[in-house]
Amino acid sequence: MLTQPLADAIAEAEHVVAAAPHIRGEQDLVEGYDYLAGGIRASIQMAWAYDRDFPYFVRSTGPYTKMGLDNPDTLYFHAWLRDDAEYVVTGRRGSTTDLSFQILDGSYSPVNVPGSLAAFDDREIDIGPDGDFEIRFGPGLSGRNAFSLAPGSAMLVVREVFSDWAAERPGMLRIHRADRLGAAPPSLTQENLTRRYAVAGKMLVGRIRTFLAFAERFYLHLPVNTLTAPRLTPGGLATQYSSAGHYELSDDQAMVVTVPVSDAPYQGLQLGTMWYVSLDYINHQTSLTVPQARVDPDGLIRYVISERDPGVANWIERTGHDRGYVQLRWQRLSRALTAADGPRVDVVAVDDLPKQLPYYEPIDPAVWRDRIAARQAATAARMLG
Repeated sequence: MLTQPLADAIAEAEHVVAAAPHIRGEQDLVEGYDYLAGGIRASIQMAWAYDRDFPYFVRSTGPYTKMGLDNPDTLYFHAWLRDDAEYVVTGRRGSTTDLSFQILDGSYSPVNVPGSLAAFDDREIDIGPDGDFEIRFGPGLSGRNAFSLAPGSAMLVVREVFSDWAAERPGMLRIHRADRLGAAPPSLTQENLTRRYAVAGKMLVGRIRTFLAFAERFYLHLPVNTLTAPRLTPGGLATQYSSAGHYELSDDQAMVVTVPVSDAPYQGLQLGTMWYVSLDYINHQTSLTVPQARVDPDGLIRYVISERDPGVANWIERTGHDRGYVQLRWQRLSRALTAADGPRVDVVAVDDLPKQLPYYEPIDPAVWRDRIAARQAATAARMLG
């Protein structure tokens, strides 16, 4: 049967989800099955977009296709490549805080994400006064707006990062193989479809196994309710540092993360579930960038992670998740970060927050609803961009 490889892979992936070591109850399992559904959608999309001769950019992750602790502030795009061909990327720079490019190889495994072969942001390319640009990728290319494809190059990933959700607007991207412009791909065949169903199944099982192992390897060995000092983010991103950890809190506890506002153009904090994906960032405040956060008079941001509403502007909602991941990111950096740029973590009782926070200031419930409404509107506009 044509779809049998995908059906077998879905069954295997369901077993992997059901056997995940972090599952403690029904809610964990339900969220795992929802994560599986997103993986199925994403894997089918990736398999059908797998055309290295007539590539196009597709959304790598979104609200319903989450993976790899997706950043709520980022639009992710990818296109497939051959390492022996030349490609042309044309675009128009939007007003977002960061636009970065990365070339990955195809080395998926249960403990590794693909290796990074090159990474840079738009400061390394010439952009016209109207925001238009053209970049070429190919074997042996060099010079301004030209980048060499190393052996094994398989995917071009583009990240567009928003700091101010309401004010910033996305740009435009297009890719084509240089010697295929004006031509057309061959018609579909039974063999093509059979291969795509098999590829979709392989991608599905691979991504679920990979990111469960990745999270365990890079997070769960750390002491609970702590965050690391800022460090270069694993995976080869050119100008990103991160601070990572995992939390476990009772409903009466709050994790206060205190961090200086840096000179990085982008700085943000988010929570993730034990499935290593973002929490609902549309309808709940589970992440904050600097423009979205309240900065105290001493230049520090004090995030309050808790289940109970602490009544402050920087409440990071757990949405019923007593365990999960915490990640801070700094992007578009022009210097190395040190421990002094990083976070301090304190676990306190929610009832003690008025005494523990040096600039405690309650937020009116109507103002809080306005904050959530603004998130909903900005996310809807961004996802249509």
